[in-house]
Amino acid sequence: MASVLIGYRGSGKTTIGRKLADRLWQPFIDVDEQIVAKARKTIREIFDQGGEALFRDLEQEAVKETLSSNEDRVVSLGGGAVLREANRAIITSGAHKVIYLRCEPRTLYQRIHSDPNTAVNRPNLTHLGGGIDEITRLLAEREPLYRSVMTSELDVTHLSPEDAVVYIARML
Repeated sequence: MASVLIGYRGSGKTTIGRKLADRLWQPFIDVDEQIVAKARKTIREIFDQGGEALFRDLEQEAVKETLSSNEDRVVSLGGGAVLREANRAIITSGAHKVIYLRCEPRTLYQRIHSDPNTAVNRPNLTHLGGGIDEITRLLAEREPLYRSVMTSELDVTHLSPEDAVVYIARML
């Protein structure tokens, strides 16, 4: 069974996922990292050269490949993976534990903009340019989708990654 972490960019899916996998003695898979490795391009380059549709196609393939196995593992999905109905069906089709890492927009903004690699590797997702307005708008659109596939929700706004791992381990 996979433990699947979902949530907006900057919610800590990768950081928490790596620590959780270590704690559970399970492999960790970051779907965004799989896409980058397979395409041999950053997510920004994929968006720039093929648009969001190409990225979402690659993402759907990676989600299907990763979650089709019943192996024990910790999986981090990209923040927009829930946008496609096919991905939501894959996420909910197995016996996966799906944890939505909820985080307040201001904290997401601070985390995203404190990471020097964000601007280089990740595109802005709307004409709003990646600011607090973009985060608030997209979070409002995505949150119902996150909740439609989750089995548990954890507010990580004020939690360290280590504390989040403790809470998630208890949820599992």
